[in-house]
Amino acid sequence: MAVEIERKFLVHLASWSALNPGPGALIEQGYLSVDPERTVRVRLTPSGAWLTVKGATSGVSRAEFEYGVPRADAQEMLGCCVSRLSKTRYRVPVGTHTWDVDVFHGPLSGLVLAEVELGSEEETFVRPAWLGEEVSADARYFNSALSAAAGAPA
Repeated sequence: MAVEIERKFLVHLASWSALNPGPGALIEQGYLSVDPERTVRVRLTPSGAWLTVKGATSGVSRAEFEYGVPRADAQEMLGCCVSRLSKTRYRVPVGTHTWDVDVFHGPLSGLVLAEVELGSEEETFVRPAWLGEEVSADARYFNSALSAAAGAPA
């Protein structure tokens, strides 16, 4: 089974704004299911489109299955979603890991989250200065919950 092990943090905006992370990638993301026991997400990025199924979170781990899909199919699926969000993702190398830093748009504007994927729950990592409070276990910061907070899709 595919397992995602991920830690998520709020980002200090002042420290992040001083950093020049380079170009980001716009991500349009929608949820076909926001049930915390089984989320189903469709994601459209400049580099491709994916359908992802995630199981319930246990600590910072959960089952994750991700499949590439045709762009046209992803665009159609986005229209079927119960909720959506838009964000720009920056990939920032720190130590031996690469952090994904998401700057949210629309109703979530002003929110910036950073996440790092790990090989095990015990794996250590360098904590960049722009990291704030850890929110890995806070369901309010799951992207599925954020998409619902952003409102109904357009």
